[in-house]
Amino acid sequence: MYFDFDTYDFADTHTAPEADAILDGHSIMTWRTLHESTLDFITRAKQSGVISGQPLVITGHKDSTFVVAILACLKMGVPYVPVDTINPEERINKIIEIVQAPIRYDAQQDVFVRGAQHAKDLEEDDLAYIMFTSGSTGDPKGVQIGKEGLSLFANWSTEHLQLQDVPRVMDHVLFSFDFSLFTLSASLGKGGTCVMCSREMVADKGRFISYLIDSQISVWASTPSFIRQQLLHPNFNHHHIPTLKFFYMGAEPLFPGLVEEIVAKFPGARIINGYGPTEATVSTTWLEVDTSVVKSDRGPYSIGIPKPYATVFLDNGEICIAGDHVMRGYVNRPDLNDGRLFLHNGKRAYRSGDMGYFDEQNILHFRGRIDDQIKMHGYRIELTDVDAALTLLDGVRAGATIAIRRPDGMVLRMVGFVEPNDAMPGDGIQQLPCALEDWRRMLGEHIPDYMMPVELFALSAFPTSNTGKVDRKKLTALYLEPRVRMPQESLQS
Repeated sequence: MYFDFDTYDFADTHTAPEADAILDGHSIMTWRTLHESTLDFITRAKQSGVISGQPLVITGHKDSTFVVAILACLKMGVPYVPVDTINPEERINKIIEIVQAPIRYDAQQDVFVRGAQHAKDLEEDDLAYIMFTSGSTGDPKGVQIGKEGLSLFANWSTEHLQLQDVPRVMDHVLFSFDFSLFTLSASLGKGGTCVMCSREMVADKGRFISYLIDSQISVWASTPSFIRQQLLHPNFNHHHIPTLKFFYMGAEPLFPGLVEEIVAKFPGARIINGYGPTEATVSTTWLEVDTSVVKSDRGPYSIGIPKPYATVFLDNGEICIAGDHVMRGYVNRPDLNDGRLFLHNGKRAYRSGDMGYFDEQNILHFRGRIDDQIKMHGYRIELTDVDAALTLLDGVRAGATIAIRRPDGMVLRMVGFVEPNDAMPGDGIQQLPCALEDWRRMLGEHIPDYMMPVELFALSAFPTSNTGKVDRKKLTALYLEPRVRMPQESLQS
């Protein structure tokens, strides 16, 4: 049995109904139970007033009931709006208000509750889901993805990647982060198993790795930052998890040092580097990091070539994406739609806000966010370029750079951070290892003086956002925290 992301229904229902469909660390849901639970959910949802054309907000965490609700919504033609309970109630209510959803489904309590007071149908028809991201002001933006977009991505995941027949996919990504759709489509779209991992389980490293071993996962999907921390565990390797042979990486630049660590612990594994904003259905380009790429690319790796259904081009260095997988617009935000959406050869197109370039082989390379481009002392600097240079220092696993600004926005200085290869005690900012005492000279071999951070610090692990990416705002807060008592003029000098 499997879930067909073209018809949005269960298919081949008589084949292996007792096989594992979902593991959540506490229980096992078979395919038969998943199918029956989905049909039961549809009955209960209709009785509660859920109808096609009106969105259903789903709140919860890594609950099997959350997956049941997603599949039921897709089958019913109800756009689902996933919101993880890591979000405060105020944000959840704000999202309900924006989409004017009449009903909210609490997946943790398995109950339907009242939503918006004045509900109405969405302007867009045949949506699969609405995924919320935060804008520069912190206000949530609802990205509307049509069923056609999800079908294109899911079919690429199940057919083009040539995964094994019944993959067991590690799934730790919040359902409110569209990267989770890779884990759902790659597992349930192939009749395999979705191995869900809650944040509580992930926080307990020993328990987490043991769970992965016992679950015999075969596919891994995460940000580079997330897997970098797991590689520190002595049991996270091919010897203990011989079934794990496929890694799908995304949402952050992928560097050679990390790939070398993965290959050393999981020899022969396939590694895919994907790129794409939420507004273009999970990912748009991809690169298979094979042996020749590892040897020739100093990194960060390119983000590859467009998928068959996508067109990618540059406009003044900004990556633009066109195709049926591009969003139908932000909910109730014509101001944002006018600035981001346009038509390209008759297809919806999106200005990503990411910078890039094509090399001589017409392979796309990511150069960072427009927002991460700073101007200091007359020079334009990409923070991701400095990040990349930091990873080339001896004994460094990862690098990240922040810009310290005056209240008026003017950049005062850049500060760098590194994760050393060797584990460090403590969680806060620490002095550099002895091997990096001469870091300025070493870094000067890779970047010019005007790109040089004024300070460099070590962290055992970079802080990450809810989506698993390195969080520059948290790094800035870590840096400024011991300095808040300094006179204001000293911070602005």
